[in-house]
Amino acid sequence: MQRRNIEIKAHCRNLGHVRDLLRAREADFRGTDHQIDTYFNVSNGRLKLREGTIENTLIHYDREDQTGPKQSNVTLYPLKPGSSLKDILLKVFDVLIVVDKHREIYFIDNVKFHLDSIVELGEFVEIEAIDSDGARSIESLREQCTSYKDFFGIAEEDLLMSSYSDMLLCAMSLHPR
Repeated sequence: MQRRNIEIKAHCRNLGHVRDLLRAREADFRGTDHQIDTYFNVSNGRLKLREGTIENTLIHYDREDQTGPKQSNVTLYPLKPGSSLKDILLKVFDVLIVVDKHREIYFIDNVKFHLDSIVELGEFVEIEAIDSDGARSIESLREQCTSYKDFFGIAEEDLLMSSYSDMLLCAMSLHPR
């Protein structure tokens, strides 16, 4: 399954406040997922295996590193829990990094919200405006993200350029174990 996303990722000073705003908008709460994302060392884009209590997916994506709304071109391959795919991937690719997180998942229409607690990094909010069928323009997706960013009161200085995997890799290089 392929789709285009525009996403915003930001440090979050108060996940409870964002949660309350989502509930006030009657967002569809899908649950809290403990996710282990294993990133593999690949030559193009990013490849991660997400193993969770709700979401289990092989994900490949390309995205520019920039602050604010950014486009991702994503290919998803849903997996059944306990699949042997991880064993195959571990034989073929080197592991780049593992991200351990607890993620609350909400939806309002085509927009997915993540309230994330990342081991060793802290708390974050992600806003993903999703176009899974080519019906929405990139500009309309960008407008959705910006509108929710403003609604949540996310400050420009809290916007992130990098992925969680890049942030962990950077932290590891600064503070090797």
